[in-house]
Amino acid sequence: MKLRTTPRGVIAEDAANGRWVALPGEDDLLAFLAGGEAARARAQAAIDAAVDVVDPAEAVLPFRPRSIRAFMLWEAHVIQSSRVLVQRFFPPPAAKAVATFERVTGKTFPKLKPNARFREAPTFYVANHTSVLADGEPMWWPSHTKALDFELELACVLVKPLVDATPEEALDAVGGWFILNDWSARDVQADDARRNVFGPVIKAKTFANSIGCDVLTADALPDWTTATGRVRVDGEQWCEGTTANPQHTLGAMLAYASAGERLDAGDVISTGTMPGCCGLELDRWIQPGQTIELEIDGIGTLTNTISRSAVPV
Repeated sequence: MKLRTTPRGVIAEDAANGRWVALPGEDDLLAFLAGGEAARARAQAAIDAAVDVVDPAEAVLPFRPRSIRAFMLWEAHVIQSSRVLVQRFFPPPAAKAVATFERVTGKTFPKLKPNARFREAPTFYVANHTSVLADGEPMWWPSHTKALDFELELACVLVKPLVDATPEEALDAVGGWFILNDWSARDVQADDARRNVFGPVIKAKTFANSIGCDVLTADALPDWTTATGRVRVDGEQWCEGTTANPQHTLGAMLAYASAGERLDAGDVISTGTMPGCCGLELDRWIQPGQTIELEIDGIGTLTNTISRSAVPV
């Protein structure tokens, strides 16, 4: 079931008839998702009755995240992102060394590969949950970067608390799936990767994320590793990727994130950039005035236009 939030409350898609229907008494998407099968049954009854057909364009941010944890699960993304980061933003001797090694040996430069811990435990960082854009909102150009970038990611939201959860227990807390754009400042990321003791996810990652208006209930996406998505810039397709073959399972990710701490309803878990689906991997760079559209099949689209006049939310 596909859902949106509007100023009037939660609405659901009646895909068979090409319309959206208001759900009586449902004004909190997270509470609806927590209701599970019983809530979906009520929604289906409202869809069948179609008493209140609404305009889906009224959709706003589906919910306010309580927190955001963004994972990194694909080695191919790590390697290609690191390669271009070095080529574009590291000192010339470093870039030359990498390029020469790979040309002579035909192999990946060892330091571009994730280390052993990448396979031992899920890798993630905690993003800024207070700075989230909705579909259609303008994205500002952050003052501290010359290399703004997009990242196409499939994300889920929790609707139940988790503390020291097992992978099996953790999966039961997942309420719904949606699109997330993990905006990044790549020149800042490169400098932090080289010189910041806290690593490359400080000012490079703390200024904004975007969340799509469409949320699929968890049962509507039983296997999240089958998702396919793409990115268009000003209508031109730049890339396409999938969530196939992640390094870790969703249960393992949630169990690790909940180890020694409490996760709760509204916490967002992003599975990370689909391989090939960021400008850095393509060595192709967005500019002010361009419109960035992310799409995941079966979910929908997430669109933001880069604006020099927009200000941080």
